[in-house]
Amino acid sequence: MMYVELAAGFVLLLAGAEFLVRGAVALSRRLGISEFVIGLTVVAFGTSAPELVVSLDAALTGAGAMAVGNVIGSNVANVLLIMGASGLAMSGGERADALKRDSVVLTFSTLLFVVFAWQGRIDRLGAFALLVVYAVFIIMSYWRDNRAAQAPGDTVPETGARLGRAWIELLAGLVGVLIGSHLLVDGGVALARGFGVSEEVIGLTLIAIGTSLPELAASVMAAIRGHAGVALGNVVGSNMFNLLVVIGAVGLATPLLVPQQIVRFDLWILLLVTAVVVPYLSGMRNLGRVDGAVMIACYGLYVAVQIIGVGNVLPIVK
Repeated sequence: MMYVELAAGFVLLLAGAEFLVRGAVALSRRLGISEFVIGLTVVAFGTSAPELVVSLDAALTGAGAMAVGNVIGSNVANVLLIMGASGLAMSGGERADALKRDSVVLTFSTLLFVVFAWQGRIDRLGAFALLVVYAVFIIMSYWRDNRAAQAPGDTVPETGARLGRAWIELLAGLVGVLIGSHLLVDGGVALARGFGVSEEVIGLTLIAIGTSLPELAASVMAAIRGHAGVALGNVVGSNMFNLLVVIGAVGLATPLLVPQQIVRFDLWILLLVTAVVVPYLSGMRNLGRVDGAVMIACYGLYVAVQIIGVGNVLPIVK
């Protein structure tokens, strides 16, 4: 049964990603909104749903540390794994102009989250502040996009699809990537248990990666189809959604305690990853295949450290 789940999940994920990107591009053309803003909002909201559901469920059942860890782990995966895979799949150096400004917002969001998390606890006031920052960002992005002409690099040929068809394709694709990622995680967990892999390792690897599978599928498919605005906008939007909305919503439901390992190690990794990605988002460096390969290798190293045990690799973190 686990192999059937894996196969069905893989097929649904790929098919769903194809429809999600196609619908998002058609919708952006019909509504006169850039691909970047569609990737930043509709696609990012949808593909971040697993992080929101998993984190909220974990926090409400008394596992707040898992909620914080899931968000940080997903953001690291979004940059190193998903941007890395997109770099391998992307034929050119297309990017949306808005990324130059939104890279600053991503940096600010990361720093704000880190400041709250470094205190060892994210209370309701801090959670509310995160939600306010995200609301202001979305309003400013939409307002800016309406004032500026769409960048030539983000235009695509008219598909001829009606607005209703675009919404149907987008929603069908969203359902496909969510169900596909769920089946892949279930099948992967069952397979790992069959080989005697511990529950802790499963949580640190398969579940963290599993909640990022929708972003991976959507961004890589967008990169293959040449829609860099959707691919990179999805990564930026998902990271900010995770830090500001997921933590904000969960923190409003119940205050979050941040474990010492996250404070001493994972927050530094999050800051480092954000610093690494800014040059690509701001246009100072093109994202190519070599860069993508290096990012994926770094993500493999990060996962290996988690599996071995951060305290075993860095005793100071114990």
